[in-house]
Amino acid sequence: MAIRLADVSDHAALAGVLARAFDDDPIQQWVYPDARVRARYGSEFFRWSLWRCADQRVTWTTDDLAGAALWMLPDQWAVSLAQLGRLVRFTGRGVRWRGPLVMWGLTAVERRHPQERHLYLAVLGVEPERQGSGLGSALLAPGLELCDREGILAYLETGKERNLAFYARHGFQVTGELTLPGGPRVWLMHRRPR
Repeated sequence: MAIRLADVSDHAALAGVLARAFDDDPIQQWVYPDARVRARYGSEFFRWSLWRCADQRVTWTTDDLAGAALWMLPDQWAVSLAQLGRLVRFTGRGVRWRGPLVMWGLTAVERRHPQERHLYLAVLGVEPERQGSGLGSALLAPGLELCDREGILAYLETGKERNLAFYARHGFQVTGELTLPGGPRVWLMHRRPR
């Protein structure tokens, strides 16, 4: 399977793929407890994520759009006020009254980013029926190669305990954790350049 940089024309299809990939994710379930709401607004969240990453040119996908790895460049991972405003417009109705709680929890996660320069893996997702086929590893590889070439840290967060072994195989180590308010545990993982 050929891995390539994602293009803006891929965003609509990839948003759907990522929403399906993250449907069972504890963080997504915490943000959108209702499955129907999650299906609709989860896709909007990933469309926003793809838009936010687009100009950085570090989002990889496959020719058949079966998954994507969305990275953020060093010093460009923090959500700006304009980006936050667009996120609220895209997904605010899905979060409804839980908005302040969700924002507080996700801000707590964002504050835990390492101080050291790092490439941030914001999202890695693969179409559910293709998971376990090596596609996630293939999508992860270009970002890790960039980290190694540039000598910078790779960083991610995950809310799925089963992901810890997958990321450990790629050199990531758990460096911290936190629990979202009334929600799941989130593991923070770093990978030193090789």
